Amino acid sequence: MSRAYFRHQSTRMFENDFLEACSKVHPAVPILLYGPFTLGLLGWGLYTGRTTVGMSVLFVTLGLLTWIFMEYGIHRFFFHWEGKGPITRRVHEIAHGYHHKYPDDPQRLVMPPSASVPLALLIGGLLWLVGHPAQTLPYFIGIVWGYMTYDTIHWATHHHTPRTKWGKELRAHHMAHHFATPDRNFGISNRWVDILMGSGGRRARRPAKEASRQHVRPGEGSVVKP
Repeated sequence: MSRAYFRHQSTRMFENDFLEACSKVHPAVPILLYGPFTLGLLGWGLYTGRTTVGMSVLFVTLGLLTWIFMEYGIHRFFFHWEGKGPITRRVHEIAHGYHHKYPDDPQRLVMPPSASVPLALLIGGLLWLVGHPAQTLPYFIGIVWGYMTYDTIHWATHHHTPRTKWGKELRAHHMAHHFATPDRNFGISNRWVDILMGSGGRRARRPAKEASRQHVRPGEGSVVKP
C-alpha cells in the first residue's frame, strides 16, 4: 500500500475561509484548553468528596489506558477508512487524508477543538449517565489526559528531532506509517499496541526525493511516492 505525499508544503482544506481557519490549530491549544479544565475538575471532585485520592490514582490510570486503545482504534478504523463514495472519501480527506498528503504542515498536527470538544462531551455525557462519580470522574480525566499526551507526542514527532532512544524509536515507528507502511504502525503515543495487535511494520527509509519547500495548491508542485 502506498500514498502520494508532499514534503514541507501545505494547501487549503476548505474553500470557505471560516472553515479553513478552524482547521488550523496551534499545538498548545489542547493543553491550554483541557489542562486547566481537567485539573479544576479533579480538584473539585476531591474537595467535594465526589471522589478520593485512591480512586483517582486507579481510575485516571485506567482512563489513560483506555485512551491508548481509543487512539489505536480511531486511527486504524476511522481515520484510515475511506469508504466507497464521494462523501465518505471527503470525510476521510478532512479527518486524516490531508495529514498523509501534507505530513509537515505545522498547523494541522493536533486535533482541532471542533473535533475534540464534541468527542469529550460525548464521552463525558455517557459517563455522567452511568453515574458513580467516584470512579467515572477520574476515569474521564484520565481519558482526556491520554488524549492531550497523544496530541503533544504527535506534534513533537513531526516537528522536533528527538534526542532520547525512546523518542527516536517512536519517531521511526510513526514515520514508517507515513512513508513506508501506511497500513501498519497505527500507535502514535506508543508502539506496544501495534505489537499486541500484530500491526507493527518496518521502519521508514529515507525518501529518495523530497518535494520542493514551497506552498502548493492541489495538482501543483512535486510529489513523492513511497
